[in-house]
Amino acid sequence: EHEAEQPQFSNVPQSKQGSVPLEAAMSQPLPMEELFSAPAAQYQLPILGEVPSGEPPDPKKCSPREYLEFYIFPVLLPGLAALLHEAEKEKCFEGKRTKFIPSDFLTEWLYNKNPKRKDESFTELFSIPFVKDWLKDHPRPPIPLSLLISEEEASILIQSFWRGYRVRCDSEIQELRQWQKKLREERHINEVVKKFWTKQEAK
Repeated sequence: EHEAEQPQFSNVPQSKQGSVPLEAAMSQPLPMEELFSAPAAQYQLPILGEVPSGEPPDPKKCSPREYLEFYIFPVLLPGLAALLHEAEKEKCFEGKRTKFIPSDFLTEWLYNKNPKRKDESFTELFSIPFVKDWLKDHPRPPIPLSLLISEEEASILIQSFWRGYRVRCDSEIQELRQWQKKLREERHINEVVKKFWTKQEAK
């Protein structure tokens, strides 16, 4: 009789039941309520930009959670939402390369939305004091031109260069360019122009 009985697998871990077939273990639901004993509301973030009700606690004596809920989340979460909207406007989700720098936007946004600066005028990123001090010791490389211009502007530049290249390949244009080069060398046109502007500046 005992041999005929089949073990009934429940949500008890395998270590307490002995060897459990893989198919049987996968078919059983996980005991989520037991894994997460704390209520679900404890892990929910506050509503965007909402400050918890009640008197704000002393920032130097309150718990880390109270500090986050009263002083960090009400400013940070709207900043992250604005960051996502700006990233979508800059088409960051459509391509791998973009001139948009999320950390720059968020730094500027948080600095200007600081409650302590609510009566002050808007300050651009590179005019923020600590940003200026940082960039003095850590200068940034220039942004590539390919990220600063639109696709339409880039196509115009490429087409203009190609048309100029095709014109310069013409035999008559090549002859004209050689004549101009020889003329510049013989008459020292560069020195003449330099002396002319020197005289103009002296006046």
